[in-house]
Parts: sequence; C-alpha cells; structure tokens
Amino acid sequence: MNQTGVKIAAVAHYAPARIVTNEDLTRWLDTSDEWITSRTGMKRRHWAAPGQATSDLAIAAARRLLEQTNCDPNEVDCYIVATCTADYPFPATACIVASKLGAKGKAAFDIEIACSGFIYGLTVASSLIRSGVYRRIVLIGAETLSKIVNKGDRGTAILFGDGAGAVLLEATQEDSFLSADLGSDGSRPEILLVEAGGSRRATDAAAIAANAHLIHMAGREVFKFAVNKMISATGRALEKAHLTKSDVDFLIPHQANKRIIDAAAKYLGMPPEKVVCNIHEYGNTSAASIPIALSESVEQGRIAPGNVIVFVGFGGGLSWGAVAWRWQALASEGR
Repeated sequence: MNQTGVKIAAVAHYAPARIVTNEDLTRWLDTSDEWITSRTGMKRRHWAAPGQATSDLAIAAARRLLEQTNCDPNEVDCYIVATCTADYPFPATACIVASKLGAKGKAAFDIEIACSGFIYGLTVASSLIRSGVYRRIVLIGAETLSKIVNKGDRGTAILFGDGAGAVLLEATQEDSFLSADLGSDGSRPEILLVEAGGSRRATDAAAIAANAHLIHMAGREVFKFAVNKMISATGRALEKAHLTKSDVDFLIPHQANKRIIDAAAKYLGMPPEKVVCNIHEYGNTSAASIPIALSESVEQGRIAPGNVIVFVGFGGGLSWGAVAWRWQALASEGR
C-alpha cells in the first residue's frame, strides 16, 4: 500500500490586542526594561482580555487559516488544540473550537504537554494523515498564560504571553514529514508546574493563598535542561531523517528565552539568519510559540518550497521534541 504524504497547506496566527511592555511591568515589579531584555530578549507580550479564553484565540487563528484556502470547516476531518490553559478541565477546548467554527460531528481533542504541545501535535496529526486515517487536520497551538502566571513573581511574570498559531495539514503525494524525536522525564514535575487544580491538589483557599494555582518554575534548572534537550532532540531528528546540520535552512525553536535559543543555535552551528526568533514581541506563548513564529516567517516570505525546517521545543513534563520538515508550496500559492 502506498503511503500518503502530508504537507502544511496554510498557516495563520492571532495575538490579543493588549500589549504589555517591559516598562508596563515596572509599574508593579522591581525590574527594568534593561534587566528583562538582557536576560530574556523580551520587549513585549500580548495578554488576553478578562473575558477572552483560549478557545477565543484559537478560533481567531483558525478562521484566518481557513479563509486563506476557502476551506469550509466541515471539510476538515479533525481538530487538535495543543494547550496547557484549556477553557475547562473538560470538555476539550478543541471540541469548543470545532463547534464554534461550524464543524459538525468532527473528531476533536486536546494535547496537554505544555510548551512541547505543537511538536507533539504536529507528529500526531502527520501520523494520522500519513496512515490514511484523515485527509485534512487543523492543528492549533493556543495559550492564555496570563491567566495562570503569578504577576507578582519577577521570575515568571515577565516571561509569559498569550496567542495562537494554527496550521492546516493536508494529505499529499510528496511528504513533508521527514522525522520526529519526542521525549519526556516526569521524575521532577516540581521544576515547572502548576501544582493545584488537578487530582493531586485541589484549588482550595489554602492553594490559592500559596499561589499553587499559578505557574512555578525553577529557572536555572529549566535553562540547562532546555539547551541540552533542544540540541539532542535536533540531532536525533536530523539523524533519523538522514540529514546533517548543513542541510537545515531554518531552525524554528520554542520561544522561551533568547539566551536558550542563542546557546542552542551556537552549539548546532546555526547562523542567526537561519534561526527564527520573535520572542521580543510575544514572550513565551508555550504551545503557540512555534506556530506563531512559523506564521510570521511565512508572511515575511522567508520560507520557500524545498526548505528544510527543524521545529524544536521543550516544556513542562518535563518534555521535549523536534520535527524535521521539508516545506512545500502553500495551497494558496499552488505548485
């Protein structure tokens, strides 16, 4: 049986209107624009409005995506949302997104692996198409991290933003999916977690008083982990695809910290022009960061058919992953 290939047929993103600059943060935090910029590379981040949920951001990105190809929501077989800030514990945010887009009776589910979500989602969605289960899938990375960040904690309040990025994946004869490398280590969840809100600890008064319902991160340990895993996952993905570092046209990493991106790129021998970085505008948007960076790169005309891209990320779990991908012309561009 001939195996079906997969391609990204369209890509889009959305960010909330509210922009929070480094100067804005100094109004309630003991920090400065220079301190934040030098340590993270961030200048701004977008925060959702009080009434905006993750599904609202995901829907906005998905609508832009489908409009590009005049694709009816019912022509999509499956909707996947990668997020760690779901609208509710259940139902899945993807179900809400599909319904509000007008899709009826379609498969929909969430992937909750934090900042690695788009990498995992791209691997799962590609596998579903390449195996013939579905012909067309919308994959969205969407987050409203401003809802769960401790705005009084200088170590985390400066980092996180909100946004959504989406891709339309379609079956095609030529295969863009070259390889993937995924991994996790759940032995120390306390390094990066939201402690309360699950079955381990309820979100009660004591948890709220201790800020256990908000993001906690051991910054130094995450930094070391992130650099090591971005390097190793990229190396393994390239090896599986029978490629070398010199074959890579673009590295699109999770936008967690400019220092992390720079350290990984230096070790991998990737010059700045091959590394996509928009962290100055969005901060860390978790599962949304890679598809937002991809969408902006496409809008800017940086990526051309035939380019080899490595998507690489890491996050809570702890988790990590990389996907090697050969870019094809978008549906709107033809062949």
